[in-house]
Amino acid sequence: MDVITAGIAPIILLLGGGLILRRRVLTDVGFWSGLSWVSYWVFTPALFLTSIGGADLTAVAAGPLALSVGIPTLVVAALSFGAALLTRADGPQLTSLIQGSIRINTYVGLVFASALQGREGVATFALASAVVVPLVNVICVTTLSLFGQHDTERRSFALWRDLASNPLILSCLAGVALNLGGIAMPSLLQTTIEMIAAPALVVGTMVAGAALRFTFRLRDLIDVGAAAVLKLVVLPLAALSIALAFGITGATLTSIILITAVPTAPSATVLASRMGGDTRLMAAITGVQTVLAIVTIPLLLLLAGTLSA
Repeated sequence: MDVITAGIAPIILLLGGGLILRRRVLTDVGFWSGLSWVSYWVFTPALFLTSIGGADLTAVAAGPLALSVGIPTLVVAALSFGAALLTRADGPQLTSLIQGSIRINTYVGLVFASALQGREGVATFALASAVVVPLVNVICVTTLSLFGQHDTERRSFALWRDLASNPLILSCLAGVALNLGGIAMPSLLQTTIEMIAAPALVVGTMVAGAALRFTFRLRDLIDVGAAAVLKLVVLPLAALSIALAFGITGATLTSIILITAVPTAPSATVLASRMGGDTRLMAAITGVQTVLAIVTIPLLLLLAGTLSA
C-alpha cells in the first residue's frame, strides 16, 4: 500500500494531467517542447547535482551497481535484436524494438526513487543513470546508424558529441566530484540550485504524460509485446539476480530495480524521427509500456524486498 500511495498514485495523476493538458488545454506543441527542454537541461541536472552532492556515496558499491545494470542491458539488447530477426522486422522496426527494450524514462524512476527512499534514493538512482544513459545511447544510436534511413557517418560523430554534452551525465559527474572532494557550495548557490531542482519530478512526469500515444497497427502487437516483456520483465529480473548475487540491498537495490524496470522514454520517438526509425511503432511501445509499468514496477519492488529480506 505504501508503494501505491507514495509512488503509483502521484505518477498516474501527473501522467494523466500532462496528457489531458496536452490534448485539451495547452495544445501548442512548442510549449511542451520548451518545457521538455528546460526539464532535461536545467531542472533534472540540478536535482542530480544536489542529490549526489549531499549523499553518502561510501554506502554505494559502484562496481556491483554498474555491473548489475550494465550486463542485463547488453544481454537484453542482444535478445531484442534476435526477436526482431524472428519477427522479420525491417530496419526501422528493428531500431524501435531495441530502443523499446532498453531505453529508460528517467522521470518515472525518479518519482519512485524519491517517494520510496528520499534523497538517498534519488542519489543512487542518479548514479545508476550515469551508467545506463551513456550505454543505452551508444547501443540505440549505433543501431539507428546501421538500420535507420539516414546518413550514418554524420550521426556516428554526433553520438560522441551528444554523450560528452549530456546534462544528466555531466551533472552526475559534477555531483560525485563535489561529494568525494568534500567541496561545499556557498549557501546562496546551494539554495538556488535546490530551488531550480524542485520542479524536476513534476514537470518531467507531466511532459512524459503529454507525449503518450497509443495508435498502432495489428502487426505492431508482436513488436510492442516483445519490447514490453523484455523491458518490463526480463531486464529488471536479470538486474535483480545480479544485484542479489553481489549482496546489494537498500536504496541501491531499489535504484537498480527502478532504472531497469521503468518504461521507455518518449525521447525515443524523437530520436527515431531524427535517425530514420519507425516513429509510429516507437510511440506505441512507449505508451503501452508506461501504462503497464505502473503495475509491473511495484510487483518487482515487492519481489526484490522479499528476496533481499
